[in-house]
Amino acid sequence: MKVQIVNRSSYPTPSYATEKSAGMDLKANITDPVTLNPLERAMIPTGLYIALPDGTEAQVRPRSGLAAKFGISVLNAPGTIDADYRGEIKVILVNLSNEPFVVNPGERIAQMVVARYEKVEWSEVEILDQ
Repeated sequence: MKVQIVNRSSYPTPSYATEKSAGMDLKANITDPVTLNPLERAMIPTGLYIALPDGTEAQVRPRSGLAAKFGISVLNAPGTIDADYRGEIKVILVNLSNEPFVVNPGERIAQMVVARYEKVEWSEVEILDQ
């Protein structure tokens, strides 16, 4: 699938780490380190802008390494980027640990997975099938 991307970050355009990877790493496009104290959250810019095809979404998910080692997660996981959104992709990081965590410029902060979806057409009924 072709997806238009504008990369205004200081880093290469995201790519798949392996042939069978589902997600691509998003990097912190910041000039100075950002410290997240325990239970603190921050919106971290990526410098990326995308135009997804109709019928697709991008999901922003936590990185398992940051979650397991440091208690860092994506607050609204998975965050959804709709096909009509054209703003900068920002990641809402939260520190769920008891220790401060420093986000450094260029650090891999989340993963993005692009997925297809179907629109639902509701069929109102009085009782559901078993």
